Amino acid sequence: MLCFMDTNLAEHWEQMYLPLRPLCTNAFVEGVYRQPREKALGVFRYVEANPRNVSDLLVVDIDDENARAMALWEHEHMQPNVIVENPANGHAHAVWALQTPFSRTEYSRRKPLAYAAAITEGLRRSCDGDKGYSGLMTKNPLHPVWDSELVTDHLYTMDELAGSLKEAGDLPQASWRRSERRNNIGLGRNCSLFETARTWAYPLVRRYPDRSQASYDDLRERITTHAHAINLETNDEPLPAREVEQIAKSIHKWITTRFCGWTDGATVCEATFTAIQSARGRKGGAASGRARLRGKTLEQFSQEMFTL
Repeated sequence: MLCFMDTNLAEHWEQMYLPLRPLCTNAFVEGVYRQPREKALGVFRYVEANPRNVSDLLVVDIDDENARAMALWEHEHMQPNVIVENPANGHAHAVWALQTPFSRTEYSRRKPLAYAAAITEGLRRSCDGDKGYSGLMTKNPLHPVWDSELVTDHLYTMDELAGSLKEAGDLPQASWRRSERRNNIGLGRNCSLFETARTWAYPLVRRYPDRSQASYDDLRERITTHAHAINLETNDEPLPAREVEQIAKSIHKWITTRFCGWTDGATVCEATFTAIQSARGRKGGAASGRARLRGKTLEQFSQEMFTL
């Protein structure tokens, strides 16, 4: 039975929703396919939340019969823009729309992406949302099978949402980022893959005896291969191959254009590494000596000096 569709919701969703050829499906077991925007929104129950290269919708999956109430409770200054509810069980997707989309391409700055991941995690905590939800597909609010509601047409800035989440005590602490590698969800998968792959790639630079085109190409291939391996090993729901390759390309570009270990040349890189290791060794030796002295009594120290 088709339900009445609020024209206000339809108009605002058309403005907020960015994908031109989104992934869509009526049942995930039947497969997921790309379709033109008009057909996807007019026919399919589930659609891709954001385009491949930018995001402006933050989605939380609330698997609870009181999902609507949970999405609104104590959210006075950060109400979701749209709630899409399954009338059969009360479960819902809560959607927040950003005033300015953020980029997810290889040319993107990583801080906005990490910031958005933390905000999405905060929104999830504020609603007790599903930790395993990837954020890729969302319930299509224009499909008549769902009970959809436009809560507010206000478009949020990330700072605005972060401020409200911090005030409510739901914004993750800095330590949350350090645990992302063990808890890859939503946008956190992208950030985690980037951080893990780049940390692995920096020491790799020392292995190259020159900065030739062959070394340049080999470094790019190694980073890309390793990024794909990390993606498959650490993510229950791996990122698309295209997105992994964009992350690897971003890391490679930064290393070969801005990382002094590469730009200063192989000789300088090796000399710098040797100097750092020597300094660490001297520091470690001095610290060990002080520790040994602290562990001795005055009498023991005097006896050793007399023996010498």
